[in-house]
This record gives sequence, structure tokens and C-alpha cells, in this order.
Amino acid sequence: MSFIDYNNVTRRSTHEPIDYDGHGTHTSTTAAGAFVKGANANGNAKGVASGMAPRAHIAAYKVCYGDECQGHDILAGMDAAVDDGVDVLSLSLGSNPVAQGGFKAINKGVFVSCSAGNTGPNRGTVTNDAPWLLTVGASTTDRSFLSTVKLGDGQELDGESLSQPRDFESKMLPLVYPGHATATIIFKGTVMHTPHSPAMASFSSRGPSQITPGILKPDITGPGVNILAAWTSAFEVFSGTSMSCPHLSGVAALIKKAHPDWSPAAIKSAIMTTAYATDNSRGPILDERRLPADLFAVGAGHVDPPKAMDPGLVYDLTPQDYIPYLCGLYANNHVRAIVGGPVNCSSVKSISEAELNYPSISVKLPAIHSTPVSYTRTVTNVGAPRSTYRAMVDVPEGVSARVDPTTLSFEKVDEKKSFSITFRRRGGRRQGAVEGQLRWVSTKHVVRSPISIILE
Repeated sequence: MSFIDYNNVTRRSTHEPIDYDGHGTHTSTTAAGAFVKGANANGNAKGVASGMAPRAHIAAYKVCYGDECQGHDILAGMDAAVDDGVDVLSLSLGSNPVAQGGFKAINKGVFVSCSAGNTGPNRGTVTNDAPWLLTVGASTTDRSFLSTVKLGDGQELDGESLSQPRDFESKMLPLVYPGHATATIIFKGTVMHTPHSPAMASFSSRGPSQITPGILKPDITGPGVNILAAWTSAFEVFSGTSMSCPHLSGVAALIKKAHPDWSPAAIKSAIMTTAYATDNSRGPILDERRLPADLFAVGAGHVDPPKAMDPGLVYDLTPQDYIPYLCGLYANNHVRAIVGGPVNCSSVKSISEAELNYPSISVKLPAIHSTPVSYTRTVTNVGAPRSTYRAMVDVPEGVSARVDPTTLSFEKVDEKKSFSITFRRRGGRRQGAVEGQLRWVSTKHVVRSPISIILE
């Protein structure tokens, strides 16, 4: 199993393939690092560390020179990796050529995982948003490096600090001189089972996509806050979608190993439809405001690696399935540049991005009592040969949704079944973004698709 990560391999020299910066080492070992006992950062988070796919092989390609990551270098590196026969591309960076290089990759059966960007929480900041890429947001884990400010009146305010001095004398000191109010800091070290985890990181870039708003982006979220991994000479803790992306890359490598015949789209579907949308307090995943995170932050939810190995059903796509979508978005020469081959869009019936056989659903309802909006999806059975799934759809007040048929029965593996889902606005003058979900439920599996609805 080959694995690849793209990062700024060196900042000091444009010639040496040495990771002086540490970013590439951190992300690579997050994805596929070997087991290491006693890993820690300043004595924190001490334990056995490993990457998500510790038996995978890593191939690193230098695409950044100094402080610059030029698009042509990124594209050349991606092309070289695909030609070398890698199975997964992990890109903890963003650039326009990523979509072009990614299309060539999926055309060769290579899965492509990308960071969503670190310019949240503002809307419309997500990057690497082409539908054939897995776009990964960042969220917290249930581990914190707890430091508590204790006030003289007994109040305690929890925060975090990677510096946890053991000889610090936690005595009350004046906040201002002369003292009317006192406080101290209590360092509590590494604490597990932090409530309301995971939660979305404020820096994690948000949707909707500026290029393809009809595709819900990001696709998924994964651990990206205070991540312990190898650095150039030790272990370090860092945060970013650069850290969450390789978590998903490693998960994709494990799925690829277990199901070598699955397409990149099938692997993406398995990851998305098995994700969970609740935290360890059994409430919705929260954002930086401690409010429920919306779909433009969390995507399909937080990755659940064990469940992703056995999703039951997948929404599959071939590279050719994207061409009608591309022809509806770009001019013919632009489409040819992306797909890397001859395309005649005049002979192709174009489709909107929402019509792709995608694991999530985005719909725009323009007016009260407007014409219904209907989409068709096709699922492939990758679970038990004989299985039956029943549709369960949840939408907010003011919107109706109907699935036809409501039951899908399969007799064999790889059998495909299609269904339609029709949305209609039902009264009210509410505007803005609302959410729902479609679940196909069997005795063993729940195949969940988030639904993003824009009311105009």
C-alpha cells in the first residue's frame, strides 16, 4: 500500500529534499507513522503513537520551494505520484491545480484527500472543493491540555496550555496593583474525555463552495486540533486542516486495503455516509460559539473509521460521470484541461452539480409554492447479498421531501438500485439555509446523507 503526502518539504534550501520545516513529517506520520512508545510533547499526551495506517508506505514529493508552493510544481508532483503508482494522495495545501491533478488521479483509481483550509469561521472560505476530491475540515478530540484560571471568588475558567510546568506554585496573586481581585493558574496536565467532543475548530474553513455551491463542502471533518505527531527531531503538537487531512488519508488507505476494487468515489461515500453528527455528550457537534455546527462547517459529520469499512451501500461515480457537470460549468477548452483529454461539450447533455450521484444532497427552493425539485441517486450494495433498506427522511418545517421508492431490496453484492427524492416548499416566508437528512436503514446499516436546503 503506497501513501503520499504533499507539503513544504524544505524552507532552507531549494535543492535538498530534507524536511527542515517539519510540516511534512507531522502530516505523513499522522497518516501512516509506525508505532512509537513514549511519544509526547513536553511531557504531554504521553503514550503509544501511530499513524492511521501504520503499515502503509509513504512516498513524499517536494512541491514547495522556500516559502512558495507554485501551482505548476504541485501539478508536476501529483502527476509524478500517480505515474509512480500510489494509492492515496494526501494534500495538506490548497491550489487551483489540485483539482486538475486530482482528476487525473481518480482517473487512475487514486483516492485524493485534501485540507479544507484554515480561514474559518467565515462562510464561503472552503478550498479544494472539486467534487472528486475529499475535502476535510478540522475538529477537536476528547483530549485537552488543561490549564485553569481560578479567581479569588472561587470561579474557575478552563483553558489549554501545552506548557504545563510541574513546579509552578499556584498561589493567588493580584490581577492589578494594588489588588481588589486575585487569581492563579492551575496546570492539570493531559485530561481525557473532554465533554462536547468533537467540536469544530474556529479556523476550519466553511462552505458553501464559491465554485460549486450545489455540492456540499467540506465533505467530512476529522481530528485537527492539538494533534501529536512526529516532527523533524521529536514529537510536536499542531493544529490545522493540514492535520485533519492525513487522518482521512490514512482511513482511505485502510479502506483501499480492505476493498481494493472500490473506486475513489465509493471510498468517499463510505466515509461520508457512516460519519456521526453527535458529540460525546450526545448532543450535536458544536462550533466555536458553542452552537450546533451547520453542514457548511461539519459536512457529513465526523469520520467513523470502523463503520466506514462496512457502509452497506455506496454512491458511486466514474470519472466520466463528472464530464456533464464540468460541461455545464466551464467552456470546452477548460474542461479538456481538467480531464486531460478530448472532450466535446456540444455533444454532452450538461447537468448541475446537484445532479451528480453524490453522497450528500444540496437543494435550492426559490419561492413559496414553487415547482418541486427532484433528484435521482443510485446506490450500490456492498454489504450482505440479500438486504433491504427503508428510507427515512427528515426535513425542517416549511419543506416537504418524498422518496420513491421508499424500500430498496438487493439480492446480490454490487447490485444497483435508483431512487428519486423530491423537495417542495410548504408555506412560510423563512429564508436562508436549513438542514435535513436522508437515511437508508437496514437491520445492520444506516446509510446517512446530509441535506443542505437553501430557501430563497
